[in-house]
Amino acid sequence: GISREIMASGESVSEEAVREAEETKERANTYFKAGDYENAVQYYTRAIDLNPNVASYYGNRSIANLRIECYGYALNDATRAIELDGMYLKGYYRRAASNMALGKLKLSLKDFETVVKARPRDKDAREKYLQCQKIVKQQAFERAIAVETGPQKSVSETINVDSIEVEGSYDGPRLEENITAEFMTDLLAFFKDQKRLHRKYAYKILLAVEECFRSMSTLEEIEVPDGSKFNVCGDIHGQFYDLLNIFELNGRPSPENPYLFNGDFVDRGSFSVEVILTLFGYKMLYPEHFFMSRGNHESVNMNEMYGFFGEVKSKYNAQMANLFTEIYNWLPLCHLINRRVLVMHGGLFSRDDVTIDDIRQVDRHREPPDEGIMCELLWSDPQPQPGRSSSKRGVGVQFGPDVTENFCRRNNLDYVIRSHEVKQDGYEVAHNGKCITVFSAPNYCDQMGNKGAFITMTSDLKPQFTTYDAVPHPDVKPMAYAGSLMSLLGLL
Repeated sequence: GISREIMASGESVSEEAVREAEETKERANTYFKAGDYENAVQYYTRAIDLNPNVASYYGNRSIANLRIECYGYALNDATRAIELDGMYLKGYYRRAASNMALGKLKLSLKDFETVVKARPRDKDAREKYLQCQKIVKQQAFERAIAVETGPQKSVSETINVDSIEVEGSYDGPRLEENITAEFMTDLLAFFKDQKRLHRKYAYKILLAVEECFRSMSTLEEIEVPDGSKFNVCGDIHGQFYDLLNIFELNGRPSPENPYLFNGDFVDRGSFSVEVILTLFGYKMLYPEHFFMSRGNHESVNMNEMYGFFGEVKSKYNAQMANLFTEIYNWLPLCHLINRRVLVMHGGLFSRDDVTIDDIRQVDRHREPPDEGIMCELLWSDPQPQPGRSSSKRGVGVQFGPDVTENFCRRNNLDYVIRSHEVKQDGYEVAHNGKCITVFSAPNYCDQMGNKGAFITMTSDLKPQFTTYDAVPHPDVKPMAYAGSLMSLLGLL
């Protein structure tokens, strides 16, 4: 069982500080209820500074951190709450949610079990426990089967596109041979009307693009010739109507108007299928002038949780969801522009000696690991202070201006571009101009109120920023297809 115990090291706090801490917590709660989680975190932190002995302050800050995807911080807070008060059951819920968001389901299960033992009659706790247990068992079962049956055929080998009939009632674009500019124009208009590309043609795009990515390197080089321009976009996260808006503002992709989309094409936004098929279509139309880097959301763990798999299964089928996974494992991890600007989704490394050549050598054809160069390219974030610290996300690392400076010097780079983080203006220039963040999903998840941005540069590689607001979209909420666990955990 759980013994009720306040840590022996509980600090003595004056009555005045106790009172002030309570008032500060109430203020934090007001921000939390309004959906302003950043401010909520700030005020919970103040309350904790005033009185570090109250488990619920850490528990509250934990759920606020969960909402802004700082899973590492959320995990630490939940653990601290439990240390302070072993009977504070919300602490176990929060820790279970944090571990689940990090894909560590066995650890989540352990915390749910603790709650169920403490409160055997609590229906809600039991439901979460059973749901989590079911998923853990299912994953174990799938792993066991994979081991027993040995090497599997790739998903692409099991698909016979020619055998798929197109019903007479289908009135959308048809892909007979190679993708054309006309096909893409028709496809965008069709998607805009919330119609579904026939699965025969969706499979055609996917099989062609897989072959294309297979032939590419982990690090792709891009040349921007004199007198031409180049565009870099950050996270799109299934916000198809905002993607269309980028093309309205800046022109559609073409050999004269090349683009790089820097990861996190899918999840959260509920038009992820439309986004990814559009981007893959342009990749096939202009393979030499349209580029895509893998993000941390192009992975099984994330897609199961944040809606992409649910959306593919709803609009198409499970086989196609598996084919997407196979394709994502071939996506390049980063791009080097004119040998002077490195673009990756997440950020830099926990070691000082990483070179461009080390990145080239990474075997990318797999699910992202929990550590190492591939993990950090997809997950890391910059921090304002020098040095490194453990990640607020619980994966990757946080790196300071000195780390960026050293990396650029070692590799003869002018600066790095990354995405991965919501920025109020859609972009941020940090680390003395050497670390640029670009995020292209405005009003992220319909609630952040941020602008989106994209970067345009010419051969001088000086970044120009264009920012824009969100545009209306059909009434399908973000996360509409997300996994049942997310709603169970109160993260929807």
